[in-house]
Amino acid sequence: MSSPSQSRPWDVHRLPSAEGRSFLVTGGNAGIGYFAAEQLAATGAVVVLGSRDRAKAGAAMASIRSRVPGARVRHLQLDLADLSSLKTAVDGLDLDHLDAVVHNAGVALDDPPRRETADGHELMFGTNHLGHFALTRWLAPLLSAAPAGRVVTVGSFAARSERLDLDDLQSTRDYRPKRTYGRSKLAQMSFGFELDRRLRAVGSTVLSVVAHPGGALDSLTPSRPPVSVTTPGERLRALPAALLVQGKEAGAWPIVRAVLDPEVRGGQLWGPRVFGLRGTPRREPVPSHMADQAAAARLWTTSGELTGTDPDLGFR
Repeated sequence: MSSPSQSRPWDVHRLPSAEGRSFLVTGGNAGIGYFAAEQLAATGAVVVLGSRDRAKAGAAMASIRSRVPGARVRHLQLDLADLSSLKTAVDGLDLDHLDAVVHNAGVALDDPPRRETADGHELMFGTNHLGHFALTRWLAPLLSAAPAGRVVTVGSFAARSERLDLDDLQSTRDYRPKRTYGRSKLAQMSFGFELDRRLRAVGSTVLSVVAHPGGALDSLTPSRPPVSVTTPGERLRALPAALLVQGKEAGAWPIVRAVLDPEVRGGQLWGPRVFGLRGTPRREPVPSHMADQAAAARLWTTSGELTGTDPDLGFR
């Protein structure tokens, strides 16, 4: 029989306590990541903001503390575009276990030309997918040491209309920024589902869940100065769009549920209720191209080769 806390409908404004737990949110200094971190901080957990930029992380932490009395937030210097720095970064967490990581950080470029990371990988695929793939390897012991660790990978609605080109993952032959971004997010989501299959196969206590924010616009997002400011004029002009999409605070809701809800299971996809674009979080069916196990296995093998990580990502 489920406890009253589990049977009560999920309320995005009344989150369960997560006292004594610790969460890492990559890219927690801005956008969806910021709001996920702010909401998770309100549960009493220790929330670590993974960010390249110390000043932006400091501003984000100050904003969270001003809104969440007693918030326990920390910054971790983290650059997903530099694979060689990730083990040192994880060592700097100084935790004996990690209850969840939110793979949220992402680069989105609007214009050509194609750019590369320090490791020579296309910047969006290299940061959004390969960086998180390699980071998972170094976090594996901490996640496995938690009673029920979770890897929550943040996907995108943009991934629905894309398909992976497994022979040109780095867009060397045909680079179009919007498509390359969508494919990098599809790679992340395929990874999240494949990771769960592999975790189940080795009997791990860690779950891998995929969530996406739907349609989340800056212009519909509540202001958090100096992290982000939405003017009344911007908000007014965006109001017609609010019928279909939402702000980034609401975009964080499915991600936060994927971290906290005891009813969530590995291999699930969570997104907003209304057309997958706005509203409270619900479980969604996994689109067939994201559930393609043969494609995911090839992506996994290639990602392991490109990042120089163990095929089991440290989960045994």
